[in-house]
Amino acid sequence: MAAVPGSIDGMVAALGAEGYVCGRPLATVAFLALRLGKPLFLEGEAGVGKTEIAKAIALALGRRLIRLQCYEGLDAAAALYDWNFAAQMIAIRTAEAAGGADRGALQAELFGPDFLIRRPLLEAMEPHPEGAPVLLIDEVDRTDEPFEAFLLEALSDFQVTIPEIGTIRAPEPPIVILTSNRTREVHDALKRRCLYHWVDYPTFEREMEILQARVPEASARLSAEVVAFVQALRAEDLFKTPGVAETIDWARCLVALDTVALSPEVIADTLGAVLKYQDDIARLAGSEAQRVLNEARARLGRAG
Repeated sequence: MAAVPGSIDGMVAALGAEGYVCGRPLATVAFLALRLGKPLFLEGEAGVGKTEIAKAIALALGRRLIRLQCYEGLDAAAALYDWNFAAQMIAIRTAEAAGGADRGALQAELFGPDFLIRRPLLEAMEPHPEGAPVLLIDEVDRTDEPFEAFLLEALSDFQVTIPEIGTIRAPEPPIVILTSNRTREVHDALKRRCLYHWVDYPTFEREMEILQARVPEASARLSAEVVAFVQALRAEDLFKTPGVAETIDWARCLVALDTVALSPEVIADTLGAVLKYQDDIARLAGSEAQRVLNEARARLGRAG
């Protein structure tokens, strides 16, 4: 288990060592969240690195990462715990076959820790040898208001009562990171519990750093053209703007094809790695890809 970085520069270095390149504002809010023991709420477009920072923090600190992937209809039971009904039925039948089972003892066993299925929130509240885990509550905006209210209570007390067992309290509060793609507004009461940061698309220079860290086998020329092209795409009227995750995926695909430089033909063959909707791909067909590529190269020429 590694110690929490002692400074903002230390946080930048610790995340960088795990391949996560971030600016000082994001490193600052992450540092403060760890130092003050407050949840960190990250909001931004899909694919800008919100989930990845939770993974990087867990790796940098040597902590376990526990992920609660949110979805519409998620309720407290699905996030906390369940009972292993199949195993309980086997135990009941085994006891009946043996005969003379103590019903009270059997009931206590059936609703004991051995038959408890721990969901992410309960897992995060239990002791871990490496220290408090990193609890990633991913895409909280996909849930509804009742689950938000439940989360608000859980983040306040870090304890849960299981009727058959009793109250379980976290010996050490987990490091909590919540993410939102802002498909809807999350309630202010939940945000007020957290330190907030909007994760934006990176600048050209920052995205180059990210690409060089994540796809070091890509040449400098190819990396620059990929980043410039993706940044030019973000200015287009697309249904889904590509994020940093798509930049990395596309670069890996191009490296696998031994691509030296972008061309309209290569772009047409691999556009599915960077755009995820057919309408967007069709929009970039033919001369449009050449136009965007020309704009990207013109930006590179001005920057150079």
